[in-house]
Amino acid sequence: MKYCSVNNIKLCYQDVGSGETMVFLHGLGSNSADWQQQIECFSKKHRVIAIDCRGHGRSDKPDGKYTIPLFASDVIQLLNHLEIDSFHLIGFSMGGMMAFQIAVDNPKIIKSLTIINSAPAVPYNTFAMKMTVWSRVALIKLMGLDKLSRVIGKKLFPSDNQENLKDKFSESMQMLTKSSYTRSLMSFLGWDVSDKLPLLQMPVLVIAAEHDYTPVEIKRAYCRKITHAKLVVIADSYHATPMDQPDALNCHITSFIES
Repeated sequence: MKYCSVNNIKLCYQDVGSGETMVFLHGLGSNSADWQQQIECFSKKHRVIAIDCRGHGRSDKPDGKYTIPLFASDVIQLLNHLEIDSFHLIGFSMGGMMAFQIAVDNPKIIKSLTIINSAPAVPYNTFAMKMTVWSRVALIKLMGLDKLSRVIGKKLFPSDNQENLKDKFSESMQMLTKSSYTRSLMSFLGWDVSDKLPLLQMPVLVIAAEHDYTPVEIKRAYCRKITHAKLVVIADSYHATPMDQPDALNCHITSFIES
């Protein structure tokens, strides 16, 4: 693990391998360790940078408002520090939102963009969405991150043979604080860069899990707004595709980058 000061916080990251740079951004409640299957695969031929975003993993968990543009700024400052000015960008879930933000703000430095189970906007204007958020916040306050991680873990990894993945997810969640989780959750509610998708002229791969929280059609709809987008559906995967279907995911990313 390495550390770098950005935006007045200490950011933790992994820097493994050599070659063209690939940057991996994790989802809410996760950290760079959950990319381990991808790090092992891609660091054989590439330089892999996997980051614990603010509030997560071993990075600082400051007070104050968290936003997707702030997360994106943290990443860009780290890459500037490492003198990386061109890279393949891969983002999962909340990390996919960060990746969209980075790409629309800095389209010329992105060699390719891979989005996994994410979207360029998170509407916060329906009762169902608000109930989902309120229930999570209530669980955190009443039961803590351990209880919340068990509830979410059952949805992410529903099979009986996935107990190890549930345990790993719980460990990642408990590296946060109640405050940093809540601030991170609130960071993307109402966030929207969908009107900027035409700025994305680099190759874009969109990965959709067969059983993701949101239907494949939502991903298909925003892909139509991107000039060079390719949509791939991974069967028998729920939301946490990097962990539940790592081999299939790695295969698709490899084919995409090499093409």
